[in-house]
Amino acid sequence: MGNADSDVVFQSYGRCCNNEYFFVDFYDRFMGSSEEIRALFVNTDMAAQRHLLRNGIMQLVLHARGMPDTKLRALGCSHSRSGYNIRPEWYGLWLDALLATLQQYDPYFEDATAQAWRRALEPGIELIRGAY
Repeated sequence: MGNADSDVVFQSYGRCCNNEYFFVDFYDRFMGSSEEIRALFVNTDMAAQRHLLRNGIMQLVLHARGMPDTKLRALGCSHSRSGYNIRPEWYGLWLDALLATLQQYDPYFEDATAQAWRRALEPGIELIRGAY
């Protein structure tokens, strides 16, 4: 991924993640995308989950900026069929919900921003999904 994508994504995330409602709205949108996904979070401490999400997105962004994939491999392990059993097809819904929420919260979001996010996150998402 080019540094330009990396910078666009890093700045976009910075504009969004300081607003705690960004993470609330992301989960409302993500859980609204599927009954199966909603069921995953039935007994979840959502405040703790939002904190984990904030860190997880940052790990994906840092990986896109050249950081080692150690943390993403650990996420892949915890989300695999022997962990939380997060099915491979759900990652597309996750990314769609993330992009829609970024568009809602980032005043500078445009098509090029969405494309930069996709290019930046897809390698890391594939690494996590591939551990299933």
